[in-house]
Parts: sequence; C-alpha cells; structure tokens
Amino acid sequence: MHRPAQRVGRAPRLTRILVSAAAVPVMLVAAGCSSDSGSDSGSGSGSGDAKPSTGTSAAGSPDATANAVKEAAYATLPKPCSVLSKKTLDELVPKGLKSAKAGQSNDAATRGNCSWNSLDNKGVKGSQFRWLNVSLLRFDSDAARGEGNQLAQTYYEKQVKDAQTVTGAKGSGSAPVSGAGDASTAVHYDLKKKEGTFKQQTVVTRVENVVITLDYNGAGLAGDKAPGADDLTKAAEKAAKEVVAAVATANRDGSRSGGAPDRSGAPSKSASPSASASKSAKPSKSPSPSKSASKSASPSKSAAAKS
Repeated sequence: MHRPAQRVGRAPRLTRILVSAAAVPVMLVAAGCSSDSGSDSGSGSGSGDAKPSTGTSAAGSPDATANAVKEAAYATLPKPCSVLSKKTLDELVPKGLKSAKAGQSNDAATRGNCSWNSLDNKGVKGSQFRWLNVSLLRFDSDAARGEGNQLAQTYYEKQVKDAQTVTGAKGSGSAPVSGAGDASTAVHYDLKKKEGTFKQQTVVTRVENVVITLDYNGAGLAGDKAPGADDLTKAAEKAAKEVVAAVATANRDGSRSGGAPDRSGAPSKSASPSASASKSAKPSKSPSPSKSASKSASPSKSAAAKS
C-alpha cells in the first residue's frame, strides 16, 4: 500500500529534473549567440573595448572629400600699369606712354586696372585718338561657390556677352583668339559720335582663375581718317597675350602649391593663399579717357571699365 505513494512522490522530482535538463541547452545556445555577436564587433580580445577603424576618421569621411575644392592656380596679380612693355604701348598709344593711370583697388591681389590715352594732333590735318584699358580680376576657390577656374569662366562668359550687346554698336563681330590663355574672345564694333567714328576692340581672356579684359579704341578726329579695324584688332590681341604672360610671370614665385605651371613652362613655386576675390565680381572702375576726346572715347559698357 505504501509503494504506490513512493512512486507518486518521485514523479514530481523527476519532472523537475527533466525540466532543468531541458533548460540547459537553451542557456548554452543563448551563450553561444552572445559570444558570436561579440566576435563580430571586433572585441575578440575579451577586454570589451572595441577599437574604431582607421577608415572612419572624420578627415577621411566621404562628406569631407566631397566638400573639398581644388585650390586656385594663381595667387596674385601683376601691377596693372606694368603688364605691357614700352614697345607695345608705343604701338598702341604712341603719344600716351606717360599717361598711365591706375584705377583704385581695395585689394591689389584680386583686382586692378590701368588705362592710357593718346592724341596725335596733326593740326589742320586732324588727329588720331587712341584709348587703352586693361582690367584684371582674380578668383579664389571657395567651398560654397566653387573652384576659382569655374568662377573665372563664368565671369569671362559674362564679359564677352556684355561686349557683344553694347547699345548703339554697328558692324559688330567676334571671334576666338588662339594662343591666349585658356579661353579668349575678341569683339569689335563701331560707335558713331559727333567727333567721329570710334573703332572699339574688346579682348576678354581667361587664364586659369584670372580674367583679363582689354579695351582698345581709336578714332580719326577733326577730319583725319578712321583707323583700320583689323589693325586695331591685331594690336589688341597681341597686347592681350602679353598680359597673359605678365600674369604667369607674377605668379612664378606666387602661385599655389600644386597649381598649373606658368605660361613660360616653368613650374610655379607654392605660396601662401591670398585674400579671396571681393564679393563683387567687378574690378575697380577704369578712369575716363583724356579730356581732348571727352566722353566719346569710352563708347561702350565694356570700354568704360566694367569691372
């Protein structure tokens, strides 16, 4: 009578043992999962301190690389009144070698201009008038606005368009100029004034991150014949190429590290970055031409020193 009671009493203990035994594999599986997770996270040393990968540093992040812009090639500008040789000036403004007048600039490293005027008075036979203006504008690279070359190209295109759309221009035309910087366009047209017909030549050139705008006009006054447009154009193009060379020479010891070599073919040495181009994309205003030709000598927006 008592044996059945003993079997009944053992059954609960056996049940508890079986339940406990069944729980052991579950715990082992859970422990195994935890161990695998730790090894994947790079904590195999058992210290629990995961070391960051060198590829995830802030400096090497994709965002930092995407926001980087290439430094501008040229860091300074030459003195505007020294960009043309005496020989060239004698050809363009034969009676105006000493008339050089530099425009005002609050940052000579980013903008500048110089103008010359010439009046060859032949008495009763009339006179020949010439006016020359050279403007330079340099663009620095900027993370928000873009690379200096791109900013310069945009401004270059605007200058060309302005020269092509001057109010009152007659017989206008334009053509690319070979061998002058990275991009160059010569625009020509006539403007009739009471003093005579003025032949205007505007050569806009981009060399790296610098834009050069050269305005040159001439007129036969007091009965003298007007100068030939082709001769004026050739002279203006030649002068523009000389200004390009002057920019490269000025940056031979002043262009940025990794920048393009100067136009003479010699690599440029690095220099500290200069102040960025002014917020306005226009260089300082050019002075007015000589009093003898009055206002008519600066016939266009281009010739009146856009910058």
